[in-house]
Amino acid sequence: MKQLLMLLLPAMVLCSCNQNKQDDEVALAVTLRGDTIEIGDKSPILSRLKTDVVKMEPYRLEFTTSGVVKAIPSQYAEIASPFAGRITKSFVRLGQKVAPGSPVFEISSPTFFETGKAYYQAKQEMELALKSLKREKDLLLNKVGVQKEVEEAEVNYELKKKDCENTLASLKVFQIDPDDLVLGQPLVVRSPIAGEMVTDRIVIGQYIKEEAEPVAIIADLNKVWVAAHVKEKDMGMIQSLDSVEVRLLAMPDRSIPGKIYHISEMLDEDTRSVEVLIECDNSQHLMKPAMYGTVKLCDRSTEVIRIPTSAILQEEESAYVLVALGNNGYRKQKVTTSVSEDGKTVVLSGLQPGETIITTGAFYLLDAR
Repeated sequence: MKQLLMLLLPAMVLCSCNQNKQDDEVALAVTLRGDTIEIGDKSPILSRLKTDVVKMEPYRLEFTTSGVVKAIPSQYAEIASPFAGRITKSFVRLGQKVAPGSPVFEISSPTFFETGKAYYQAKQEMELALKSLKREKDLLLNKVGVQKEVEEAEVNYELKKKDCENTLASLKVFQIDPDDLVLGQPLVVRSPIAGEMVTDRIVIGQYIKEEAEPVAIIADLNKVWVAAHVKEKDMGMIQSLDSVEVRLLAMPDRSIPGKIYHISEMLDEDTRSVEVLIECDNSQHLMKPAMYGTVKLCDRSTEVIRIPTSAILQEEESAYVLVALGNNGYRKQKVTTSVSEDGKTVVLSGLQPGETIITTGAFYLLDAR
């Protein structure tokens, strides 16, 4: 019997050591089961973790994006010649204020002469067709004419009238008043808008082709647009903005207020952003088209969930935090985030007030298996 005990004792000691070793491994292990992470009671990671309770706090959402100054299209005009020809006179100078219909330059153009000639011919043919129609109606009224000739005269008049209207429309497109049209005179190109002469490439004697670049640009820059691009995740806050502030790279210390004029209905698939047009007063003409700057969009103050940015972990295309379950267990909870500022990030969805999350050391659990 004594010999049997001596033989079994080493085996019992070995089993006990193996059991203790397994218990120690369990106590030190960090395991992942589905979306739940379990940490052993003796794991050194526990001492490196800090937790906090999620709560609501007042916050004024704001974020900054890039922007570029643009002229308002309805207050911007590129002046080109509608016909090929040679510039014979300029009526404006750089920086000059003009009104709608103000003459900009004068051009001598054979094509313009032919257009005017076509209008006069169409007008005369229409007047002649009208006289013929009246004569046929008079003849029919006095019983010396026939109905067929009256109908033919009516059709001929309508055709000539339509031809005249078409030539007249082609003149009005180029702001040519037919009452002031004199055959042989140069064409006066006029401004379609009120504004200031901001570009002058008018050269006396220059020959311009039909598809030549504009020789003058007129713009009213008392108001301008700043085109900003807002990311898809931030679109919700621009619906209830409290204020918009623009700062140009040329004047970083000057704050320029603005208001949203239009939010694009289309999302840019490449940048996942929408274009937001912000209208700004530019009566001092400090903002020049193509200037770059930053746009700060501020929402009204409200109650939001803000947590330390260190609590947020990234997994593929989504973000998550670790919510405490008790007994050293934590659940991976996906969250939707917004603006990060001063070491804290606004959480739009995924968390509820009162939940406890890991705020420091969460990255130690990234390799949990």
